[in-house]
Amino acid sequence: MIPNLNEHWNAAYNAEDEQLGWFETNPLQTMKLVNACHLKKDAAILNVGAGTTTLINTLIEKGFTNIIANDISDLALKKLKDRVKKSDNYNLTCILDDLTNSTKLNQLQNIDLWIDRAVLHFFLKEDEQKSYFNLIQKIVSKNGYVLIAVFSLDGAQKCCGLDLKRYNVEMLQNSLGSDFKLIKTFNHTFINPFGGERPYIYTLFQRQS
Repeated sequence: MIPNLNEHWNAAYNAEDEQLGWFETNPLQTMKLVNACHLKKDAAILNVGAGTTTLINTLIEKGFTNIIANDISDLALKKLKDRVKKSDNYNLTCILDDLTNSTKLNQLQNIDLWIDRAVLHFFLKEDEQKSYFNLIQKIVSKNGYVLIAVFSLDGAQKCCGLDLKRYNVEMLQNSLGSDFKLIKTFNHTFINPFGGERPYIYTLFQRQS
């Protein structure tokens, strides 16, 4: 784990959730794609770069029972776990790990749904991107799903003071490889808590082999 990134994100999550530029009260767009998977309630769902997302609460409300949250910020995971325990009485599994240099996530197996809203675009180096997609290929099960939502090519160039790499569907497909088939995609302009417009591309892929 890169200590300065851990410190950077801990500092960011020291703010109230509603003051974070990526905060969603209702993760409606992500849930559209989750619902399209028609998963069993005990399906293994991994939310990478979860931060303090409300998505976890929504998944629990929908009856899912096998949810894992990952982040590089221990503060974010503590806040998330505490909120989920308090609001839903659910003992959330949290994994503190770096997606680009995994020592824990790479031990997982048979993940039925990988969810990433707004993490991949922070990885600027080719080796970081390769590590990210290699991890997907290692732990997502056959017929499992990969849900990625990132800034589109006309999206923001920075977030939380960091430079971004922006994507389109073809770039994501090429990185995932031919084992993954595109199921659904759409564009969505997220309005952040400060009124700013943030164009995203949402994608859902399914592993074929």
